[in-house]
Amino acid sequence: MENLDVARTLTELADLLEIQGASPFRIRAYRNAVNTINSLSRPLKDMVAAGEDLTELPGVGKSVTKYIGEFLTSGSISRLEEVSAEFPRSLVQLMRLDGVGPKKARKLFEELDVRTVDDLAAELEAGRVQTLDGFGVKSAAKIIDAIEDHKKHTGRFQIRETERLIAGLLEHMQSAPGVARIELAGSLRRRKETIGDVDILAELEGDGTPVVDHFVSFSGAQRVVGAGSTKGSIVLHSGLQVDLRVIPSRSFGAALQYFSGSKEHNVAVRSRAVRQGLRVNEWGVFRVPETEDDEPIGKEDGERLAGDTEQSVYEVLGMSWVPPELRENRGEVEAACEDELPELVSLEDIRGDLQMHSTWSDGKASVEEMARSCLERGYEYFALTDHSQAMAMVQGLTPERAREQWAEIEQVQELVPGIRILKSVEVDILKDGSLDMPDDVLEQLDVLVISVHSFMDQNKKTMTDRVLRAMQHPSADILAHPTGRRINRREPFELDVEAVLEAAADLSVAVELNANPNRLDFSDVHVHRAKELAVPVVISTDAHSLRGLADMRFGVDQARRGWLEASDVLNTRSVEEMMGWLGRRET
Repeated sequence: MENLDVARTLTELADLLEIQGASPFRIRAYRNAVNTINSLSRPLKDMVAAGEDLTELPGVGKSVTKYIGEFLTSGSISRLEEVSAEFPRSLVQLMRLDGVGPKKARKLFEELDVRTVDDLAAELEAGRVQTLDGFGVKSAAKIIDAIEDHKKHTGRFQIRETERLIAGLLEHMQSAPGVARIELAGSLRRRKETIGDVDILAELEGDGTPVVDHFVSFSGAQRVVGAGSTKGSIVLHSGLQVDLRVIPSRSFGAALQYFSGSKEHNVAVRSRAVRQGLRVNEWGVFRVPETEDDEPIGKEDGERLAGDTEQSVYEVLGMSWVPPELRENRGEVEAACEDELPELVSLEDIRGDLQMHSTWSDGKASVEEMARSCLERGYEYFALTDHSQAMAMVQGLTPERAREQWAEIEQVQELVPGIRILKSVEVDILKDGSLDMPDDVLEQLDVLVISVHSFMDQNKKTMTDRVLRAMQHPSADILAHPTGRRINRREPFELDVEAVLEAAADLSVAVELNANPNRLDFSDVHVHRAKELAVPVVISTDAHSLRGLADMRFGVDQARRGWLEASDVLNTRSVEEMMGWLGRRET
């Protein structure tokens, strides 16, 4: 462990204790100890290993020495775990906003359940913060400004948010003079769940200055970072940076491959090229020319072998073309050399959606409206999964209301016969792992979706045991949004994902890839592990409106990043196959 890690953890403890209202003398003592640790020239782990008495250091007492020992041994501090069980760690980020501080952060948490910066932004927009004692119009305006600054410096945007932010710019670039085509590159092309900046390539023969000038003239640009004859860079009002590069046709494929990344993928590709006596860059693939030892090699020196298309770049290296979603150096280079890349799932493969909500709970559309919209999307089936009774704040279904809903589903099924409506409920996994509906209701469902919505601060063992118990219920079919995360808003709860996936394989329970871009839960890495363990994955939108049904594409993107093929995804099956899987436990 580095000294910096110890210092950061102690600082977090001091911050949370300040929110808790602990003794200012104790808090100051921890901060003094942090200052001492930051000034050390030797690693703490070496000092402890040598048996040195850390209490001899300025400001480091017995309790801090104990915490340092804990952290060096286990990577955590028990006292921090205790405090964070009462006050979420995300409140530290909240208290650091200008105009908030520790006391207001606690008030916001206790009275409005504000846990993150995004939570605070939503409450400010709703006007609820301004009604609290100690908050007024002026302080709210100050906090709003602080949140905007925070977002600009945080630097990561959700993928859907990014698409919306650059939509106007892409439309603007359609009228750029002389451009043959515009392509996105970078992490957006690889369909990562968050985006740091956006890379755009423009194909053009000749001087690129007019194209760059057109680019930087975009009305949504807050400032111009740079502009030249082949590239330009702007920052939008949202704080998102967009970079443009103007590329000639002969090099466009090589540039698209290079700027799409990832860096790790490109390093692996270049290493393969070097072993073949070749050189790969954004200009093309070249045979390395023979030169004197001290003679520099230009970017386009040597025999050009490829570059106009991405396919040509990979082909000359003896590789299959690698889909952008796989380019993370997780085995795709080796698979491409053996022509063993997966045939990735596509949006067209999806035949149904197995999580959505209607006006029976917190959805905005009726059962019939959802049915007709799903039918328009070409689906063969969908599951109506309104919340269970534990979610009383959103009209969660009681057993009685569930039965009433089933009657309506039967009526709608007659009105919309072209699609199968599956009776379901998104049933809460309660604190102890039991399910929030009696067995006589669960047994009558076509599909049972289970998920965690409460007590997300449980420790890893408790949460894992809780989820495993729920999965063992004989009616459980799908574990939804398995880690409970909300991107840029709420971290995943602590969960032994490996244990959950192994149990899913043993119990024949599917795991959900929640397609909502605020969630995208499971992550691509977890999805890939599910594939390795032969655990069926369900891509569901968790739609709460008709528009939410369109989020399926984001889930497919994530599935592709996890190497999933159509056969790995449960809801690529026909309605007959799906009903067969749902009846898998029947004797």
